[in-house]
Amino acid sequence: MEWEDGKARCCWANPKNERYIRYHDEEWGVPVYDDHKLFEMLVLESFQAGLSWECVLNKQEAFRQAFDDFDLDKVCGYGEERLQELQENPGIIRNKRKIRAAAANAIVFRAIRQEFQSFSNYIWHWTEGKVVYEKGCSRSELSDRVSEDLKRRGMKFVGTTIVYAYLQAIGVIYSHEKGCFLEHIE
Repeated sequence: MEWEDGKARCCWANPKNERYIRYHDEEWGVPVYDDHKLFEMLVLESFQAGLSWECVLNKQEAFRQAFDDFDLDKVCGYGEERLQELQENPGIIRNKRKIRAAAANAIVFRAIRQEFQSFSNYIWHWTEGKVVYEKGCSRSELSDRVSEDLKRRGMKFVGTTIVYAYLQAIGVIYSHEKGCFLEHIE
């Protein structure tokens, strides 16, 4: 489908949501190597479980404020009082289990970063630094393996579907649809 600007996009990109269009055009599928951004996206993707990505993306700025700009050390240090404050924050998704998982996952993220010198090294080692091009999937053998490993390390809300969406978001998996102006043609 061609849009007003003459560009065809993936069918999931809502033409009425400018933020979503910018995300589709400028962020989704672009390889990310920065640990700060990788942590932010992991937290946001974990909040997507059972919801739409558009819902989470629309609250991204509120999440940044609520989670101290995704400062890993601060999130690792969240205590009971801070977790309760987050559960009462109307700007974010106030799911108690997801909020607690974000804080616990931060600690695991930091441990992985220490083990691999960066979380980027960890996440990209699964593909030996290469981008995987595939379309039309919601999980794969790769997302199964990464999900299993993250769970083994203690992370929550990192099932294979969430991990697949995360890998797409950070550009490890490139999935722009056939006909999209960003489609990868081999």
